[in-house]
Amino acid sequence: MSRIGKQPVKVPSDVKVTICSNTVNIEGPKGKLIQAFHPDINIELNQQDMQVFVKRRSEDKYHKALHGLTRSLIANMVLGVTKGYTRNLEIVGLGYNAKVQGNELVLSLGYTHPVRLEIPKGIKVEVTNPTNPGRLAISGPDKQVVGQFSAVIRGMKPPEPYKGMGIKYDNEIIRRKAGKAVSSGSA
Repeated sequence: MSRIGKQPVKVPSDVKVTICSNTVNIEGPKGKLIQAFHPDINIELNQQDMQVFVKRRSEDKYHKALHGLTRSLIANMVLGVTKGYTRNLEIVGLGYNAKVQGNELVLSLGYTHPVRLEIPKGIKVEVTNPTNPGRLAISGPDKQVVGQFSAVIRGMKPPEPYKGMGIKYDNEIIRRKAGKAVSSGSA
């Protein structure tokens, strides 16, 4: 049995869980998440202990993988609607900046035009410092959407290894290169 999959997911008292066939609906103070899972995985809610149990139908390798994945996704959903997820980005570069205009994130990244990204529904973007180094905080209840939107923003201008300019995660370490050395001898 999967070591992760056999552990029950504890549901806090302020979270409401509804299971309908293979679809899990979780509602909490930070939002509401709905996820459909594989039909070969059985998901059960114990009302007395407020725990979600995930069980698989067979000992097949594929079902074992689905078992642990399903339990992890449900645990992430419960954590997302209670505490939420946050990814912090740092924008480094002269003239690079970010601002939120309505439902769009506008980035000036040294291109001839500003880059406009539509903010996904349920995601909150805060610009704590708009200029060098700019800081963004992307937060929301869905871990996948927060991570994907952060990756899209970072992909607009990945950090380069010579000067470190670009968009990077706040905990990301950029391996720097020395660059070309100036020769002092005459040819």
